Amino acid sequence: MGTLVLLLAAAVLIGLSMGSVPVSQGEVLSALFAPAAGDAGHVQIIREIRLPRVVLAAIVGGCLALAGAAFQGLLRNPLADPYIVGTSAGAALGASLAIVSGAAAVIPAPLAKPLFAFVGALATMYCVYRLAQVDGRVPVDTFLLAGVVVGSFLWAFVSFILAAAQGRMREIVFWLMGDLSTADPGLVWIALPYLLLGGLGLYALSHSLNLLSAGEESAAHLGVAVERTKAGVIVLASLVTAAAVSVSGLIGFMGLMVPHVARSLWGPDHRVLLPACVLAGAAFLVLADTAARVLLSPTEVPVGVITAQMGGPFFLFVLRSHRMGPR
Repeated sequence: MGTLVLLLAAAVLIGLSMGSVPVSQGEVLSALFAPAAGDAGHVQIIREIRLPRVVLAAIVGGCLALAGAAFQGLLRNPLADPYIVGTSAGAALGASLAIVSGAAAVIPAPLAKPLFAFVGALATMYCVYRLAQVDGRVPVDTFLLAGVVVGSFLWAFVSFILAAAQGRMREIVFWLMGDLSTADPGLVWIALPYLLLGGLGLYALSHSLNLLSAGEESAAHLGVAVERTKAGVIVLASLVTAAAVSVSGLIGFMGLMVPHVARSLWGPDHRVLLPACVLAGAAFLVLADTAARVLLSPTEVPVGVITAQMGGPFFLFVLRSHRMGPR
């Protein structure tokens, strides 16, 4: 775990030093810990522009990787991803409605999209959970299917909004591709409590999640409250996903790639896997967002494009490995 902490620290240092205005790592450290001694322009760039963005990228990456690990353990499927429950579709619909409805005239502009996206994601999670219930239980297969169906239904509404809102299409599409360019301290404080709450809650369920990974019947015989544990994992994982999506847009494949790699390196024990995923996911998205800022500098690429370019081939690799494995 110490290696991951060092990796995250190195990723943050790289993210703060690279951009359209290069800043040496020594100047970065000076701006962070002794701002009065540094160049005023560089101090402003580091502390007011890059630091909130790097911190937000770390929080979002940690949230998505944490949720991915939880869903993969619960669903016992290495191809599971946080968006499988339809959270992304709900958040996309909420953000799209905020953009076309002029919500910024009533709600402060920086908070309008995150607030609508968060409400849309949570409402979707509630609908999926209720639809998946069968006689008071939530079978994982039914939950999976309900998420796919509800997500597809909501994406149809997003497509309708895109077709109807020609003047705001670019803004909606850019948000749908995943974007951290609007990061500010306010968004950091919106997302951070949910990472802490979700992380602590899922860690408290990590032992039960280990037992559930071996099968529901075995877990029940060993004293696990199966339905209560599944409900807790679903709610907490969906909550951190909703928080991440609401402040960053749709950043795909994070919840697939990071948990899969972390599981191969640190094993399937969720007491180790969940903290490892938070740290690794944070470092990964900080580096991906740094690449998004510098590849075509001064033009920025949405960070969701970077993760999708990596995630598509990774998904095919995992799919092929899974299908060719022991049967």
